[in-house]
Amino acid sequence: MLKRSFGAVALVMAFSFSAAAQTEPEITTPLGAKFYSQPDDKNTIAEAEKKLAADPKNIDLIIALGRAQAQVWRYRDAINTYTRGIEIDPRNAIFYRHRGHRYISTRQFDKAVLDLERAASLNDKDYDILYHLGLVYYLKGKFDKAAAAYERCRAVARDDDGVIAVSDWLYMTYRRMKKEKEAAGVLERITPTMKVVENKSYFDRLLFYKGLKMESDIVTDKLTDPDIATIGYGMGNWHLYNGNRERAKGYFQRIVGGKYWPAFGFIAAETELARMR
Repeated sequence: MLKRSFGAVALVMAFSFSAAAQTEPEITTPLGAKFYSQPDDKNTIAEAEKKLAADPKNIDLIIALGRAQAQVWRYRDAINTYTRGIEIDPRNAIFYRHRGHRYISTRQFDKAVLDLERAASLNDKDYDILYHLGLVYYLKGKFDKAAAAYERCRAVARDDDGVIAVSDWLYMTYRRMKKEKEAAGVLERITPTMKVVENKSYFDRLLFYKGLKMESDIVTDKLTDPDIATIGYGMGNWHLYNGNRERAKGYFQRIVGGKYWPAFGFIAAETELARMR
C-alpha cells in the first residue's frame, strides 16, 4: 500500500513538472517561428493528473490527460502521455491515433506517419484514424496515398459533417494530382441542404468549389484566426492549383501571421511556404 502511494505521488510530480515546464517554445516551425502553449487556467491538467495517479493504468484516464494537455497546446506532454498508454496497451489503436495527431501538431510528420499507419493496421474502419492518416500523407506531398486514405475515410463517415470535412481535403488532393474528373466527383455528393454542425468553414469552401459561393462571400474581415487558417488555406490552395502562385502565397502568409498555429490549415500553409522557398 505504501509502495502504491509513493508511486502515485511520483506520478503526479512527474506530470506536474512536465506540464509546468513551458519556458521553452512548444515548437519551432519549419519557417523558424516559435510558438508556445497556453495557460491551464481551469486546472484541467492537474485534475486529470490527480485522477490518473489514483489509477495509473486506466486507459480512459490516460486519454483524458492527453486531451487536457492538448487542449492548452502542451503537445509534447500529450505525446509523452500517449506513449505511456502505448507501453501499457501496445495494440490499442486510439493511442497511436492521438499520438500521431500530436506529432502532426508538432510538425513531426515522419513519426506521425508511423503512428497513423500502425493505428490503421489495428483499426481500418475508424474515421478519425483515416482522416489523420490522409492529412499527414497530404502534408508530406504523397497525394496518391492521401487520396486513398481519404476515400476510405469518406466511406466510413457517419454524418454530413464527417463527409464535408474529408471531402474538402479529398477534393484538394485530387486537384493537386491534376485529377479533375475525380475532384468533380467529390463535389457531386455536396449539396447546400447538408446538415452542418461543426464544419461550416469546410462546407463554405466546398460550396465555393462548386461555384455556389464567391470568394468574397467567405473571406471577410470578420474571420477569426481559426477561420482564417481553415478557409484561407483552401482558398490559397485553390489559387495555387489554378496557377495564381502569388495570390496563393498571400493567403498562406496571412495564415501563418495569425496565432492559431495548431490548425491543420496553418500547418499546411507553413508546408506550402517552405516548398516555395
